[in-house]
Amino acid sequence: MPRALCMVLDSVGCGHAPDAADFGDAGADTLGHLFERVPGFALPALSGLGLHEILRDLREDFPLPSPPLLPGSASAHLTERSPGKDTTTGHWELMGAPLDAALETFERFPDDLVTKLEEIAGTSFLGNEAASGTEIISRLGEEHLCSGKPILYTSADSVMQIAAHEDPSIFGLKRLLTLCRDARELLDRQGIRIGRVIARPFIGGSAADFQRTSNRHDESLVPPPTVLNRLEAAGVDTIGVGKISDIFAGSGITESHPTKSNADGMATIDELWRENRATPHLIFANLVDFDMLYGHRRDPRGYAGALIEFDRWLGGFLGRFEAPDLLIITADHGNDPYHHGTDHTRERVPLLTLNAVGPAVHNGDFGLVAALLAEHFRPLA
Repeated sequence: MPRALCMVLDSVGCGHAPDAADFGDAGADTLGHLFERVPGFALPALSGLGLHEILRDLREDFPLPSPPLLPGSASAHLTERSPGKDTTTGHWELMGAPLDAALETFERFPDDLVTKLEEIAGTSFLGNEAASGTEIISRLGEEHLCSGKPILYTSADSVMQIAAHEDPSIFGLKRLLTLCRDARELLDRQGIRIGRVIARPFIGGSAADFQRTSNRHDESLVPPPTVLNRLEAAGVDTIGVGKISDIFAGSGITESHPTKSNADGMATIDELWRENRATPHLIFANLVDFDMLYGHRRDPRGYAGALIEFDRWLGGFLGRFEAPDLLIITADHGNDPYHHGTDHTRERVPLLTLNAVGPAVHNGDFGLVAALLAEHFRPLA
């Protein structure tokens, strides 16, 4: 039975897109800057799939030689068509659903919307501003502990984020998740196209030790039809790992395995791949630590370390691939840890494949990933 693994390395861009200046991201280059500025940084497994060829194509001064390529590998860089640089827009286009109009973003949410949210929550909010999540929790968290009021904020992405303490005596995780689900329903009723409502639970007793937990949950806008829906209808198991099911609001996902970290995601992929099910299946994974822990926090050494850890795991995992198993490794946007600010960066993304057939693997838009998956499962879909 045909099977495939598609891994999205969240935010691992490979150079500013042609329209990056329109997003304030001229010069952003997540991978290029890590190779250039982090001593000893190397990714031998990814390079064996063609990563150096991609970077050399985009940067004439890329200094590292290319190792021998793994038989059956092919590589390209992809440019996003959709007007955005966020997780939702990137993933949807990767699965064949580009957007003609950008999802809505805000500097602060309108008063009438906030009033309706407060009626649902049974309390008023702190914040209602664009901010870094760690910064606003540090700044307003102690007031939240005293008042019980949740913290409402947004970013350059199309998101509504609500942070609250996990302790039920202060607010509680269950109450926070319910509030975010109700907020999603309110936005949909109002016709407000915000990509995700994100629950941001945290713990700690003061600004000195507040810490966001892995119990985050995203309530996403339902996407247009994607290749995942086609595969599901054709009897292919579409198995989400990490936050994939959240990103697609469960649409086109037959089974979901939430994870708490890159290490948890890689272990889950190992386990699912080892099953080698007797049914056609796609394992579709998002590894989020690059973005969440290191990109937004502008931590290049942490970012490089996470990539090295992934590359080391990948080097061992590749020995378990046999033709015609399909491997796709790509990203959804950039988040250059050397760039100004704390937001995503508008970048091209790498495409690394093993055993891809059908459409030529060449530089194109994000939708090439959906075309490769459709071709791989073509006898069924």
